[in-house]
Amino acid sequence: MSQRAKIYSEPTPKWYDAKRAREIMDAYNSGQGSGQPADPFVACSVVPAGTGSFRDFSYIAPDLPEYLGENCVACMECVQNCPDSAIWGRVMTPDDLKTALDKIAEPHVRDLARRQMVETTKFWKTYEKKREKDPGAPGGGLFGIFVDPTKCKGCGECVTACGDHNALKMIKKTKDNLPDYFGLWDFYKDSPNTPEQYINPKLKVDIMLREDANQYVGGAGSCMGCGEASVIRQLLAQTQEVVGKKYGIIASTGCQTVYGSTYPYNPFRVPWANSLFENSTTVAMGVRAYWDQIGRQDHAIWTFGGDGAMLDIGFQALSRMLASGMNIKALVLDTQAYSNTGGQTSTATYMGQEAKMSAHGSVIMGKTERRKEIANIALMHPRVYVAQTVGPMINHFYKAIEGALRFNGPALINVYTTCQPEHQVADDVSCTRAVMAVESRAFPVFIYNPDAGPTLASRMSLQGNPSVKRDWHYRKTRNGEERLDFLTFAKQEGRFVKHFDKNGDASEVLKASQRDRLENWRLLQQMAGIENTDAQAEYAAG
Repeated sequence: MSQRAKIYSEPTPKWYDAKRAREIMDAYNSGQGSGQPADPFVACSVVPAGTGSFRDFSYIAPDLPEYLGENCVACMECVQNCPDSAIWGRVMTPDDLKTALDKIAEPHVRDLARRQMVETTKFWKTYEKKREKDPGAPGGGLFGIFVDPTKCKGCGECVTACGDHNALKMIKKTKDNLPDYFGLWDFYKDSPNTPEQYINPKLKVDIMLREDANQYVGGAGSCMGCGEASVIRQLLAQTQEVVGKKYGIIASTGCQTVYGSTYPYNPFRVPWANSLFENSTTVAMGVRAYWDQIGRQDHAIWTFGGDGAMLDIGFQALSRMLASGMNIKALVLDTQAYSNTGGQTSTATYMGQEAKMSAHGSVIMGKTERRKEIANIALMHPRVYVAQTVGPMINHFYKAIEGALRFNGPALINVYTTCQPEHQVADDVSCTRAVMAVESRAFPVFIYNPDAGPTLASRMSLQGNPSVKRDWHYRKTRNGEERLDFLTFAKQEGRFVKHFDKNGDASEVLKASQRDRLENWRLLQQMAGIENTDAQAEYAAG
């Protein structure tokens, strides 16, 4: 481990041959990689940081997002939710834009780049109004969205995240439009970074405007629209914002270690190591102890794992880490399935869910056990910061991550991450499924901060959940209201489809799963000191 740490800490060790490394990347991009001899990094079980930037998916994905600047509001939702670091925003002053455009030799690309930068209320009108009142204030900036055609897999997640703004749409990739994307991407790379005056520290979405936010460069072998990858990108961006480059990751074996190290491509710019499925938290304790010993108390250490690694085989190791009081942050990528090995159930799996080893039949209808709530268990350890959150709820997510990093002690972040193949949903809906999980009480969000007060209720915040005083959330429709409950959530995912008959009525097993979700929600309300008006009415009615 110490040898690996030494290698990671030296970006250009003496034995590193940059020319040779580039030859390896080029060989793999051209399909000739299998004939390459092992390089020194492989001999040390190391894949160099950021090599995912060399990977090219442009010949694979059939579709690309097209930017419709006239509809853009610069919300940055597309940038936040992209799992492949393939779409980025840029703000430029008019003068900087003119200088950048003058460097483009081809008139067609110059015209495309000019039309890509638009006036938005957020970056243009607001700043122009401020300058009218204060001539010394910075003027408006032009905003644009740019797509890296070598990283985009065509999942369409960005279009879904954009929603009703309609500033993005998927189009077919052709030999005629692909060169335009490369031209625009070259313009983005050659243009100046977003000036600091346009990055509002109070708006968490703007973190992704910073160059250093790209700590996960794409080129990973993850599935199209992977819900895990989006969350990892956001977490790394926030960690970079809080501690700079002073952090590292110990990862449990799982999807994120496989798609994060498909030789020779590593999407992480931060050093990370992988030991075994069950003991990433134990290894993290060793790294933490060593860093503290050599004076690196200011370095943060994350340990990543799925629900299988953290809730099942690695649960005891996780519990020991939480009880140790050591300053380690644990991220649980909660897909409710062992995605990496074909979708077996874990103890995080919902009751009634169909998965391998929990098949749906005439006698046993999917998983029979209730779901283990790792976040609830974690906050019962002495002085542990705990958050349950989802990536698409950007403010809640970043607040949770920042709170964990600033907390001097162990922290656990449990994040709902959609797995399209195992949840049996479309590639472009990771963000909407995560939000629906919150709205339906399938996965309530909360933050528990031991430093927030002396009582359980003062430390526990359910802010971010809709209809926080009620059993279920009700969404307004044209015909009145629609109740969003666990059955609503389940009906939209293939893993529960066998529980609904031809009339759309749910099985008794799934109704029991819904009761389980309600009991969990009411427990969280009690811990947070929130009176449930529906429960009170139910009690009064006898």
